[in-house]
Amino acid sequence: MEDFGIYAVFGLQAPPQRLLSANGCSRVCVAVPRTVQQVVLFSSGPWGDRICVNAELNDTERIPITIGKLTPYNRCLSWEQWEEDTWTDSVTLNLRLEGGNPATENWSEPEQILAVKEYTPKDTTVHRSAQDLYGKRKRGRMAADENDQDNVSETGEDENRCPNGSKNSTTPVRKAKGQSKGGQKLFSNGTEAAKMEGTAEVAGETHRILGKTPPPSVTRTKNKQAKTSTQTAAIVSPSGRWGQTLCPIDAQTAILIGGQGARMHFCKDPMWKLCTEDMSWMAAETLAEGPTPEARIGHTSVYDPDSKRIFVFGGSKNKKWFNDVHILDTQSWKWTMVEAQGKVPPLAYHSCSMFRGELFVLGGVFPNPNPEPDGCSDSLYIFDPNLSIWYEPIVTGDKPSPRSGHSACLMQERKIYMFGGWDTPVCYNDMFMLDLGLMEFAVVKTSGKAPSPRSWHGSAVLSDTKFLIHGGYNGNNALSDTFIFDIETNSWTELTLPQLSVPRAGHSLITMNTTSLQLLSGDSKDVDMDSEDKSLMVFGGGDNERNFYSDVTTVSVKELLSSV
Repeated sequence: MEDFGIYAVFGLQAPPQRLLSANGCSRVCVAVPRTVQQVVLFSSGPWGDRICVNAELNDTERIPITIGKLTPYNRCLSWEQWEEDTWTDSVTLNLRLEGGNPATENWSEPEQILAVKEYTPKDTTVHRSAQDLYGKRKRGRMAADENDQDNVSETGEDENRCPNGSKNSTTPVRKAKGQSKGGQKLFSNGTEAAKMEGTAEVAGETHRILGKTPPPSVTRTKNKQAKTSTQTAAIVSPSGRWGQTLCPIDAQTAILIGGQGARMHFCKDPMWKLCTEDMSWMAAETLAEGPTPEARIGHTSVYDPDSKRIFVFGGSKNKKWFNDVHILDTQSWKWTMVEAQGKVPPLAYHSCSMFRGELFVLGGVFPNPNPEPDGCSDSLYIFDPNLSIWYEPIVTGDKPSPRSGHSACLMQERKIYMFGGWDTPVCYNDMFMLDLGLMEFAVVKTSGKAPSPRSWHGSAVLSDTKFLIHGGYNGNNALSDTFIFDIETNSWTELTLPQLSVPRAGHSLITMNTTSLQLLSGDSKDVDMDSEDKSLMVFGGGDNERNFYSDVTTVSVKELLSSV
């Protein structure tokens, strides 16, 4: 059996070079040649007892440009100069192996300094870009000739722009009264998006697709202030992204998992902890032991307050589609991957609710090998963590049509309200209710002005009888409107709030206790100490200009409810 090793490829045509071996040094520092613009890091061979390899790409002052981690379940990382704003002509790759042979895991051991010889190819053939070689899955039409560079640019990366995108230049929607068609598409289909990217590259533009991250100068300044001669500074907040999950685990803490950022690259900082006491972030990927979930988008994360565990299910990444279940124990901070019995298809952009200790997964998009677009599900799958088994219950009533990108809110611990979603070429704005006692679906006939058809919107439960819908994508544009639904009267109420006026799709909405935050700020005169003062928090998402957001917007739940 092949020995364990960590290898790197410096440039597109260079051969792999071994940096760490089974019995070698546990720390290594490599100077990346000046002419190299792409670095690929991967492992080979059995991991054994080894836990992970922490990887940092640093600038000349040893300030991290980006951070990643190889694990037995995530065995490859890649960096490209054009996607890293602070990549200079002189960068270093620093690796640290954790676990394995204790004899070699010595923190006082000096780094092994390696030199990399620059590789000069014998031929001068123009090759495809790294994003094509290590590229995303094509959902548009296939190139007729792979050697035709124009065709390559047309079928470049477009993974997850629309989980079941059609070939139409415009996506029709099921319109509400007064709604007009048209507008620039936020998540265009693959052919259009690749054409746009190709045009931008030819023109020499620096164009970020859905990618607004904190200014590099701000991050670098903070890093320099926190840096010492023997320590590496940490990133202080998540990068901008969409398609992530934000999962509350207690009154003041939420966990951010996954997402996709600038130029449709999966985030290299996939896990963060948010503390609402001071609205601070802490990078949390290295805090937890065990096999961390592979980077993904369109997954779900649900917290079980009884077992104090987070359940992560499904999602997709490039050509991969997931039906795995990862569990994070928030007491021991340890990940485990479930070997479940029963059958559940790989799903993304589904909904997941926790009811009596079980996961209720509704809808979602799944890969179809041959027909395009990918198919949507209309099934309900239930996962029992105690038995580690999936099963399909018998459900009666008026079942929703297949869809993905919808929302589901568990109300009063007995009903799931399912709104909206997408199944190419139609967006929905209908409402269904699943009675969890009778296991029966019913169409909800609503009154008031309903939200227009949409998918990838945000939803959050505000009270026992009300939940909120915000933003989303209607097939052409990201939306910024806000609605509250009352399950007692089955009525919609539209709100106009400046805090929620930014168009967003693929964002996260949660409600959190903010009483302690008000007390810390000294604004305690209106705080009722006998009741929780909650806030709605909005994170991430993309807008019509293809920008991602990394800020947290808060709105008082009392203010929202008083507006109804």
